[in-house]
Amino acid sequence: MKRTAIITGGSRGIGYAITRRLGQEGMNVVILSTGGREKYQEALDRLTEEGIDWLYVQGGVQDAADREKLIHAALERFGRIDVLVNNAGVAPLVRSDLLEMTEESFDRVIGINTKGTLFLSQAVARQMIAQEKVFAHKGVIVNIGSCSAEVSSISRGEYCISKAGVAMVTQLFADRLAPEDILVHEVRPGVIATDMTEKVKAKYDALIEEGVFPIHRWGTPEDVAEMVALLTSEKIGYTTGNYIDVDGGFHIRRL
Repeated sequence: MKRTAIITGGSRGIGYAITRRLGQEGMNVVILSTGGREKYQEALDRLTEEGIDWLYVQGGVQDAADREKLIHAALERFGRIDVLVNNAGVAPLVRSDLLEMTEESFDRVIGINTKGTLFLSQAVARQMIAQEKVFAHKGVIVNIGSCSAEVSSISRGEYCISKAGVAMVTQLFADRLAPEDILVHEVRPGVIATDMTEKVKAKYDALIEEGVFPIHRWGTPEDVAEMVALLTSEKIGYTTGNYIDVDGGFHIRRL
């Protein structure tokens, strides 16, 4: 029997790298993405070519009906859910000074990044608890946070707040689910080369050149995926509620 992993936002960028990596680890992978399947068919075909069993579900984590649809589809296809990777996330559509941030932008970012993560974790945790224990743990949840949980960016305050919320969601669920033999971890990427950072590439290129990041390069989606693969492996058994920075050492305070 293979473990089954749900990866939200798993059709591109960091999410797709995680999908591939967990598939390579022998898991069935269930991808939730807002776009139509045809948009990502080439990427999905690559999974098939690599011998990865996958299921694509169209929907958004901020929508309760879509969350229910996702879980139903995963169980119908694979029979159980062993791993949840809460990767889906958005940046503000427009970067605005904190004093100009709109409620609409705040609600959108929080709804996807924080609310979606919280309530999908809740629903999946219930399923993990209910199902028979087959593997080393009843389940593992990994939340993809951000260095922005602690680093201020006043032109995208809603994003920083949303990721700070994810950090607390991680601790809350780790606390609640430890007695249920479900582990919860958080991975905090730094500057990763994705669609989200492409718009500010020149800014980060300059910071890398200046030595702001001890490891002098952009992070890759694969860097994040490798950490998720480790945390969801059966090698990790006596830690929960922690976060790991995948940021090239950016979190180090230096004089």
